[in-house]
This record gives sequence, structure tokens and C-alpha cells, in this order.
Amino acid sequence: MAQFVPIRTVDDIPENIRDTPIGWLLRYHDLGEEHRVHERPEVLVGMCMDHRKSLRIPPNFAYILRSGGANFRRHEFKVSFAIAVGGVRHFALIGHSQCGMVDLESRREQFIKGLVANAGWDADAAAAHFDRFAPEFEIADAADFVLEEAIRLAGLYPAVRIVPMFYEVESGLISIVTAELPVSR
Repeated sequence: MAQFVPIRTVDDIPENIRDTPIGWLLRYHDLGEEHRVHERPEVLVGMCMDHRKSLRIPPNFAYILRSGGANFRRHEFKVSFAIAVGGVRHFALIGHSQCGMVDLESRREQFIKGLVANAGWDADAAAAHFDRFAPEFEIADAADFVLEEAIRLAGLYPAVRIVPMFYEVESGLISIVTAELPVSR
């Protein structure tokens, strides 16, 4: 089960990432530190496509990829590009509260009607489209998913530091996501 480490001071940033691009992301966004000049991207930020999230970071600091639910299962090539060609060695994976990919099945009718009304789709084609892809993109819990996705991506990119994070839409702040370890008896 995911737990959150809120960032209220520099000392709240774990020491092992405090002076890394991930630490600076938290300093810029949550703590409002003055922006330094960055000549090239130093971090890859992977986050949901939701329109309510905006990061307070300087120009040239980050590559930013967006995918529903911060799910990068079908976007590994873009991640690989930022690492291989862009040279980033740090990846901030950011899920968020009120994510539309949570309980996606409950939005099936809205999805179908929206494709019919807004995109000119036939209702049967829209339903088939939802039924084909929704299971791949639906997530049960945004915080747990971002933790699991960070673990999966760390397996693909073992030399890249990947840190799962959570953006709280209500406050606009980011926390680090950690796992609650089971208590041994």
C-alpha cells in the first residue's frame, strides 16, 4: 500500500535524492526555490495527461511525457529516447488525485456518447474501442499504480533513478510515494 512523504522543507527530501534533478524538481515545485538556468533537460517527468496539473519548473529543465494515469506501458520508446538521446538519468513518475483512469469502467457510457457527439464515431465502434483498450489503461488506485509502474520501469532502466510521486490536485503539491512494508509476525 502506498504512503506519501510530503515536502515542506528541503530536509523532507530524502538525502539520497536531495541534490539530484528529482530533488530540484521538488525544490522548484513544492518549495518555490528560485529557478536556476538549465542548458539541457536533466530529468524526465512522466505524468498523467490531466489538464489540472502544472509544474513550477524552469525552462530547459525537464522532458515531460504525459499519458493517462501516468501509465507508460505503451510509451517505453519515448522514455528510451529521453534517456538514450536526451541523456537524462532521473525519472520522476507522477500520479495524481482524482485521476480519470481510476474506475474507468464507470465512464464507459460517457466515453461512448462523447466519441459519438465529439468525434463523429458510430456508437458500436466507440463501444468496441472502449472495450478493447479500457482494460489496459484502467487503474485501481493512482498512488499504488504509480508505485508499481516505477518498479516496472526500474526493471527496464536499471541505471536510471526512478522516483514515484503523487500530485495532489487539491493543493497543487507533490509528495514522494513509498511502499508500506508488511509487518512481520
